[in-house]
Amino acid sequence: MLRLFLACLLISTGASRVAAQSDDLQSVLQTHQSAVIKASRKTIDPVLEALIGSELPQVQSFLERWRAKEVWMRKADKLFFYVETDDKKTFRLINLTDSSVVAEAGKKEIKQLKPNSGVRALIAVALVRFQLSDPNPDRRLDALTAIERDPNASQLAALRGAIQDEPDADIKARKVTLERLLTVRYGIDISKRIAAIESLSDDISIKARAALNPILTTKPMLEATLTDTANIAGDLVPGSDELSVDLAFEMLLSQGIVRDIPNTATRKAALIAHIVNGKVADVSVADLDDQATRDAAYEVLARTGAVPAWSPKITKTSVAAEHRFVAVYSEPSSKITDAVRASLESINSKVSVNQMLDLTLDGLSLASIYFLAAIGLAITFGVMGVINMAHGEFIMMGAYTGYVIQQIIPNYTISILVALPVAFAVTFAAGVVMERLVIRWLYDRPLETLLATFGISIALQQLAKNIFGTQARPLTSPAWLDGAWVMNDVVSISYIRIAIFVLALIFLGLLLLILNRTRLGLEVRAVTQNPRMAASMGINPDRINMLTFGLGSGIAGIAGVAIGLYAKVTSEMGADYIVQSFTTVVVGGVGNIWGALLGATMIGSLQ
Repeated sequence: MLRLFLACLLISTGASRVAAQSDDLQSVLQTHQSAVIKASRKTIDPVLEALIGSELPQVQSFLERWRAKEVWMRKADKLFFYVETDDKKTFRLINLTDSSVVAEAGKKEIKQLKPNSGVRALIAVALVRFQLSDPNPDRRLDALTAIERDPNASQLAALRGAIQDEPDADIKARKVTLERLLTVRYGIDISKRIAAIESLSDDISIKARAALNPILTTKPMLEATLTDTANIAGDLVPGSDELSVDLAFEMLLSQGIVRDIPNTATRKAALIAHIVNGKVADVSVADLDDQATRDAAYEVLARTGAVPAWSPKITKTSVAAEHRFVAVYSEPSSKITDAVRASLESINSKVSVNQMLDLTLDGLSLASIYFLAAIGLAITFGVMGVINMAHGEFIMMGAYTGYVIQQIIPNYTISILVALPVAFAVTFAAGVVMERLVIRWLYDRPLETLLATFGISIALQQLAKNIFGTQARPLTSPAWLDGAWVMNDVVSISYIRIAIFVLALIFLGLLLLILNRTRLGLEVRAVTQNPRMAASMGINPDRINMLTFGLGSGIAGIAGVAIGLYAKVTSEMGADYIVQSFTTVVVGGVGNIWGALLGATMIGSLQ
């Protein structure tokens, strides 16, 4: 019975082995059995070439699972399987081809293949060619991202092969761009590389510049050591930023062209070694009591050849200056480097133009913020002549009003739309109260007005600290204001800044409309120019001053909501804008709304 059992076991094992070996993938793996079991960076290449060359549909899945350490080997016959288990005691061996259960085994009967990080990296590279043509577009995009993160020459052929049949236009364009970048760096055909380099001359992206710049990498070399094929970038002067004197001298030493310059200790030791009958070069030892005499004695010995040559005139700088040093491109082809320089010159000129455009947008954006902060002051100070040092605190009040509204209305879009009129109402009321209680008694007394409003600003800051604390509070922008409008890798501007710019233009238009096309504006201008004549015409100057101050304060509150979306909301935030606000109004011309706009533009652009 025992013999019969053993025979059946042998027949069963043999049958399963024959069945497994008849599988094509298993056959490929068995051909490279030892390299698969003991995979390393040096031995895995033939395995990967054989697997990819087999063009079997199971190869991609196998490589993915091998990389994930999900491949096992049965010790008895060294066949490879996937494994499933429920209790970690009994393991089901899964066929590599059809995922069928072949047999069961104990843990001691099988061995898990655990490729190291280097092997897994090579497997990942091999997987790229499969992922580039994967039916799932997300996998294709992941493959392109992986190549962008860690490009190498082995990916170029696979990428070229995956372009023609790509159905998605956006992915295809990305593949074409990436293929160009890889061709620039790793292409073998010089004409194709030059064509790829020239095609990037209009591309100002960081990726294009990152691909081109390394080609112009140079290293300093001694002319005497150059080969005829060296691609020389230009001469180097020892002591310059590109080549230090020490490095130049070390290069000469390493080539045996010069001998090391003996230092003071070396020269002293040489003199001691050449003492004969109490003399060195016919100079008594007793006379060698100063460095100049010792140096002269050493020079005499040097002229006889007894010691290495030296004189005070021999320095590393003087020695290095007698030889020519050059910068040599790492890229051996001068045609390639010439093409790269031409493309980079074109790119850099376009980058400069786009940087100017980016700075212009930044300047306009900052100008719109300053204009929003200053437009209310343009009314209270520019029109009424009131120096309101608490104007920044009205901005702060508007920002905190927006914060409170967001605590009540969680929808950020609706809360901002509600916060704008509420902030106007709150700060308008605060401005009217301030005008009625303080400002109205101080007209035509600018110093007292300045001191009074400065005291009010301190009081309002402390009140905000008592209510909201000293920590910054978030005023969250709606999701549709997240991110930025990106024109290219150089020019971009956040959507919040664009919204503030639009808001500034809206309020510029509203303010001009109010002052020039409404009865209130007419009365404000009348009171500003001649209060007595306006009063005789039935206009109440006190009422107009109150409404004008309230209007300026209300606009400051709206500015606070807008600025709060961009900057931190704290009790001191108003102090960050009060100086710029006054500067904007004064530079643009007191009482001139258009001047305030131009002043904000100038200050924002300069900053």
